[in-house]
Amino acid sequence: MLSVENVSKTFNTGTVNERIALDNVSLHLPTGDFVTIIGGNGAGKSTLMNGVSGIFLPDEGRILLDGMDITFLPEYRRALHIGRLFQDPMRGTAPNMTIAENLALAYQSASKSRFRIGIGKKQLDLFRQRLALLELGLEDRLKTNMGLLSGGQRQAVTLLMATICTPKLLMLDEHTAALDPITAEKVLRLTQEIIAQDDITTIMVTHDMESALRLGKRTIMMDKGKIVLDITGQERDEMTAEKLLKHF
Repeated sequence: MLSVENVSKTFNTGTVNERIALDNVSLHLPTGDFVTIIGGNGAGKSTLMNGVSGIFLPDEGRILLDGMDITFLPEYRRALHIGRLFQDPMRGTAPNMTIAENLALAYQSASKSRFRIGIGKKQLDLFRQRLALLELGLEDRLKTNMGLLSGGQRQAVTLLMATICTPKLLMLDEHTAALDPITAEKVLRLTQEIIAQDDITTIMVTHDMESALRLGKRTIMMDKGKIVLDITGQERDEMTAEKLLKHF
């Protein structure tokens, strides 16, 4: 499904601020894999996601998604196949547009359908149905502006926007870090349910080692732009946050 092959990236080359962000990174995710990534600040976690999503082009290596070489594909074209959530609940949505309008934009973009003025009844019914799954009462607030929602509500809607048309790859960049513990746990539960329901290939960055081991099928640790640990199966089942901290 996703193959990152010997990807390297250096920023500010030839200056005093030169920094190796990714150092010959290779990673393969089969269809339906759910990988959690941990590591310190500057380890390369978000940089890896940015490289896959097309925010920058790698200096070396290549990236393939579902057999298609996307190494030099523009970010907006990759967005047709990749859903992404950020730490900041304010990112990825238009605060002055309604919930329905935000969902309609995401749906039209992901489904590659022709842009239409207005939202049809069929789409509204779909939005209400999907919003009801969040159990936040938002299915009755389709005309509410996104900017009026709480951080947790907004992040839940953003999750729905990223998956309303099942993406080939879902990337979660500490998407619950800015939420209070109760709301964060609810958004994580919703995330798990949606991923499991649609068998979405997923990468999730987190600083919470317990979540890294509890969620998904595989855990990777990065340091100085490299993958230094990759555990799955029994090894991961027997791993504890304390043992992982020692590796860290």
